[in-house]
Amino acid sequence: MPEPGFDCDVLIAGAGPSGLVLALFLARQGVRVEIVDKVAGPGTTSRALAVQARTLEFYQQIGLAETVDARGRRVPAFNLWVAGRHRARAILGEIGAGISPFPYALVFPQDEHEQLLIERLREHRIEVHRQTALMDFSEDGGGVRARLESAGGARIATATFIAGCDGAHSRVRETLGVGFPGGTYEHTFYVADVEGSGPTVNGEIHVDFDRADFVAVFPLKEDGHVRLVGTVKDEARGHDVAWEDVSRTAIDHLRMRVSRVNWFSTYRVHHRVANAFRRGRAFLVGDAAHIHSPVGGQGMNTGIGDAVNLSWKLAAVLGGRADASLLDTYEPERIRFARRLVATTDRGFTGVTSSSALARIFRMDIVPAILPALFRLEWTRRFFFRTVSQTGIEYRDSRLSEGRAGRVQGGDRLPWVPAANPQGDNFAPLTSLDWQVHVYGDAPGGAEALCASRGLRLHVFAWSAAAAHAGLARNAVYLIRPDGYVGLATERLEQVGTYLDARRVRAAG
Repeated sequence: MPEPGFDCDVLIAGAGPSGLVLALFLARQGVRVEIVDKVAGPGTTSRALAVQARTLEFYQQIGLAETVDARGRRVPAFNLWVAGRHRARAILGEIGAGISPFPYALVFPQDEHEQLLIERLREHRIEVHRQTALMDFSEDGGGVRARLESAGGARIATATFIAGCDGAHSRVRETLGVGFPGGTYEHTFYVADVEGSGPTVNGEIHVDFDRADFVAVFPLKEDGHVRLVGTVKDEARGHDVAWEDVSRTAIDHLRMRVSRVNWFSTYRVHHRVANAFRRGRAFLVGDAAHIHSPVGGQGMNTGIGDAVNLSWKLAAVLGGRADASLLDTYEPERIRFARRLVATTDRGFTGVTSSSALARIFRMDIVPAILPALFRLEWTRRFFFRTVSQTGIEYRDSRLSEGRAGRVQGGDRLPWVPAANPQGDNFAPLTSLDWQVHVYGDAPGGAEALCASRGLRLHVFAWSAAAAHAGLARNAVYLIRPDGYVGLATERLEQVGTYLDARRVRAAG
């Protein structure tokens, strides 16, 4: 007998971080979710490591940030070595102080990350349908009809929407016929979780460059455990690569003694962005939409950003609080950032791995010479943090973005203002996952009545030096989206109603 099918609001294909986060945010907003994955269980080896500040800010909205922070490891510094000589040390510490409530670099391995997300989904009585592969799907009237294959046989799932969170070889993307242009880098790389000792197994990040070799060392939670990423010897390509085939030059430069290899794998690095992130009732999220080099620890966090962006829009449309046209904003908001990110990481990765004479001079002479001086400048440190932490992502060109008040424009991430009132900082109200109005100073007359009539929560924060420093304007009105971005920045209260009517959206109330 075939297994019974199921019906839901959103069918999610793929139970990696992007799919799990999408499911969790949708569930928090009352959306009926089913999630399928062709593998038997969650990953048991760590892949992505970095959890950026913007991801932690999203997690704070659903009560997850504190747990991730506690289970992860903060990284105090970055070290650059050249041919075994220590050339630069950049103190990370709380490099983003005043920018985010999470102003540091955090390591939290992907396998543990996925397990935590699964635990939280179970609190919503959502289980991943394992060993269940999406074969194909089609739009059927007012929804999607998907054909699944599992150990118990074929089954059918019906949903209003489908989200492809199923990785670089996405079946959703293939079914849609969406192109995935880009390429693959020449080099083969390895990743290994090892136990070891030595001066560079000290809880900090270390990178060593040589003429034709490099290795990066990332600390893991347990002392003496690190993640290594490096190059495979040229002569080892073309057969099954083992730890013994790894180039030892850079590892020896770091004076590291590896006593045990717990996990080892090799991979090729790709750089691709899908031609479209949406077709009809189907959406692409995470690696199904974009893949790029691991430079900067951006991949998983970008996929999570996709999931959060899409989740509140799907919830609003399914809940009758927005016109279906709201979903048209997902692709332009996220594809623009994905394209820019792939271009940026491509340049960085090429600089790290290229064997050209110019690239070698750049990474072995120029970068070590200027990096210490650059990191002594506050502007450089803040720019670096905003870029890597993804707190600098903005949607100013979106049709959901309007106005300017102070230095803050529609489409900007809401600037963080610490201790804005006795109840907490100005991010505390974002846990509602709903539209809301913020005023820093005194609310204009009629603000309470307008917000009440629109089902908006009004949050008035005392004016402070921190608010001014963040670029907010005193007594201005900021209409905040459910994902913590500014929809409207204005000094005219009546524009709030005009904005909502023009975009055909409303708060849950």
